[in-house]
Amino acid sequence: MSTSKTVRKVEVSSPVPADIDIANSVEPFHISEIAKDLNLSPKYYDLYGKYKAKVLLSVLDELEGSGDGYYVVVGGITPTPLGEGKSTTTVGLCQALGAFLDKKVVTCLRQPSQGPTFGIKGGAAGGGYSQVIPMDEFNLHLTGDIHAITAANNLLAAAIDTRIFHESTQSDKALLNRLCPPNKEGKRNFNDIMFRRLKKLGISKTEPEELTPQEVKKFARLDIDPTSITWRRVMDVNDRFLRKIAIGQGPEEKGMVRETGFDISVASEIMAVLALTTSLADMRERLGKMVIGNSKAGDPVTADDLGVGGALTVLMKDAINPTLMQTLEGTPVLVHAGPFANIAHGNSSIVADKIALKLAGPGGFVVTEAGFGSDIGTEKFMNIKCRYSSLTPQCAVIVATIRALKMHGGGPAVIAGKPLDRAYTTENVSLVEAGCVNLARHISNTKAYGVNVVVAVNMFATDSEAELNAVRNAALAAGAYDAVVCTHHAHGGKGAVDLGIAVQKACENVTQPLKFLYPLDISIKEKIEAIARSYGASGVEYSDQAEKQIEMYSRQGFSGLPICMAKTQYSFSHNAAEKGAPTGFSLPIRDVRASIGAGFIYPLVGTMSTMPGLPTRPCFYDIDLDTATGKVIGLS
Repeated sequence: MSTSKTVRKVEVSSPVPADIDIANSVEPFHISEIAKDLNLSPKYYDLYGKYKAKVLLSVLDELEGSGDGYYVVVGGITPTPLGEGKSTTTVGLCQALGAFLDKKVVTCLRQPSQGPTFGIKGGAAGGGYSQVIPMDEFNLHLTGDIHAITAANNLLAAAIDTRIFHESTQSDKALLNRLCPPNKEGKRNFNDIMFRRLKKLGISKTEPEELTPQEVKKFARLDIDPTSITWRRVMDVNDRFLRKIAIGQGPEEKGMVRETGFDISVASEIMAVLALTTSLADMRERLGKMVIGNSKAGDPVTADDLGVGGALTVLMKDAINPTLMQTLEGTPVLVHAGPFANIAHGNSSIVADKIALKLAGPGGFVVTEAGFGSDIGTEKFMNIKCRYSSLTPQCAVIVATIRALKMHGGGPAVIAGKPLDRAYTTENVSLVEAGCVNLARHISNTKAYGVNVVVAVNMFATDSEAELNAVRNAALAAGAYDAVVCTHHAHGGKGAVDLGIAVQKACENVTQPLKFLYPLDISIKEKIEAIARSYGASGVEYSDQAEKQIEMYSRQGFSGLPICMAKTQYSFSHNAAEKGAPTGFSLPIRDVRASIGAGFIYPLVGTMSTMPGLPTRPCFYDIDLDTATGKVIGLS
């Protein structure tokens, strides 16, 4: 066991109890104890109750000259709808490294949306004896970051429609006079944010009275094309009836009805900005650069053009600080950001990883998780996140299950909420071997980035030794550095000690620099096609709409951004039913959109829902409060 003061020995039970029951059975350490174990001074964090703290970015200035720990990313094979346990493996690996192998380790995880928590999927704190606690706080409000994003997003949405409304009823001169009201001396001035728009327009004048009538028009009238608006309102609840709505139907809005809709909060570009920002100043610039649509002349309109970039930053000023929590076994966790893994890049924040790497220090470990399979999460981690962070990982873990490999080998469909077919609960080595083509492609794709790849086989009780050996042999044959069977769900960190040892060796023996899949200075289409080839596609088909958008973004000067493919997580291809490792297909690009502030172009491969719905029996049926103890029950 570790010599760390905050390591907690957890007695495991069999069968494994419900996640919330395990979480409630343990009294967490006061978060100041976790911080002390990281040598994190109280002046660098703000307490949020007893078990959470916001770590301040100023700690990076304090630790600027110190070395980094090893950097590990956890991805997975193409999953079943049940998930293959990436979060659980991430936590289990860190418990093994910190509580059993005596390494300094920090886990970096995304904050989950409350939508799935009350919907179908449940929470995302890991599971069994490998989870983050208090898991109810982790899965619910945490420290309010998602609420801050919701407020900022909706302030910008309100600003858009209000500006269109006021421009429709006022002359250019009246607009200018209201935008620049006279001070007590009767003098009109531009405020700071207005100079950003003046600079963009190439106007160097510093006084409103100096503007010519043409310059007044250019400055004061954004002339937003309502049909081009891409910015939607958000809320952190699954509500299918808000996917398409009509706004402006009140009599005071003078007939300015517009069709729009709500997304779930974690789909907001502001969430992606939070995840990819590197400092407070960088976040201010990214928020201001967010494009909400175009003018009728075809020019991009930004949050700073609307005068709201500074206010958005004020709403987000506390959200930029990661939240410190702990695992069941007392190892530290930084929870920060939770962008969608399809229309955004599906990774926790750069600032959390940077802080963690300094706190772990040379010889320590930072383990972060990338959403969905490696074709999506790990690819975006490498080509988007690492580009903006300038950080280099040494090891990538790929989580696999016998269940998912059998599905890829031709097994029956796996459907959430329905019992597994007998093929998944009885030995069938040939089915597993056939499915290993999926694992092999994930390994070869990930190895191409220059990292060592370790396969973690997340073991279930029904898996046989012959099946597990088949996976290990296939993984090594495909070029994995190692492949290890893990039982961290049932046994906590002890069940991932072999994985921890393999990851340590993989980090210590990496020999190549980080290599990206594509350079940034090629065209949007060339970047899309490079990613498509990694899926096994032989070509790409672009719809007329996609062609039009690519031409527009190239003309507007955005072609140098990385690509964030919005694709199903259930197949390498666009067809979720196509399992294994398909080849020779043509990847259809339906549309192309952009998150300019976050810093990526996202092509849509098929239809992507950005507002989930609730099932017939949502998770909220099981969730309640024990009013005698005040503890949450039924959270999964």
